[in-house]
Amino acid sequence: MMKKRILSGLSIIFICLFIYSSLANARDIEPIKLLPPELKVGKLLMQALKDRESRRDFSPEEIPLQTLSNLLWAANGINRPAIQHKTAPSAMNMQEIDIYVARKDGLYLFDAENNTLEPILMKNIMAVTGKQAFVEDAPINLIFVADFSKMSRLSGAEKDFYAAIDTGYISQNVYLFCASGNLATVARGWIDKPALAKAMNLRPDQKVILAQTVGYPKK
Repeated sequence: MMKKRILSGLSIIFICLFIYSSLANARDIEPIKLLPPELKVGKLLMQALKDRESRRDFSPEEIPLQTLSNLLWAANGINRPAIQHKTAPSAMNMQEIDIYVARKDGLYLFDAENNTLEPILMKNIMAVTGKQAFVEDAPINLIFVADFSKMSRLSGAEKDFYAAIDTGYISQNVYLFCASGNLATVARGWIDKPALAKAMNLRPDQKVILAQTVGYPKK
């Protein structure tokens, strides 16, 4: 009886330590305040269209905060603050596509309204974001997730259709930004989506649509 009580007490202590450790680690992750976008950098649109391409060779070099801020604003940032409209269109202005940013230090959610990266997970899930080897080499993998709770007026097939189209707009914005700023990128559909959704702790009404790797070209 005494032995069982001791083991039970130790179990409670270990559980408490685990919970405390998890909460302490969660507090260590602070939102990343992004910088205002630089609107007078990069190539002309026609030149960026000429240089747009998919690349699968990435340097591990980190992307500076200003470049990351510009990238996310170009992808789907707010360009008309008075009416909260964005750089990419969405069906019926549902704005259902969220951009998650996977980095080696964790997973973040782009909050366009506050221009921040909100911490979601404190672990590296880069390898789960795609089945290609290069996804672990690049500094950033963008994950486009549809929030079907914002699409309640549509049927299931319509949700999939419009989520795919709206993701395409955002992905192309990323392509053009990368072409304009001499970055490498490739959009990817070869993903174990159930495994990624589980790793990201997504809700049942959230769906992974596409991923896109971004980084500097490997030299």
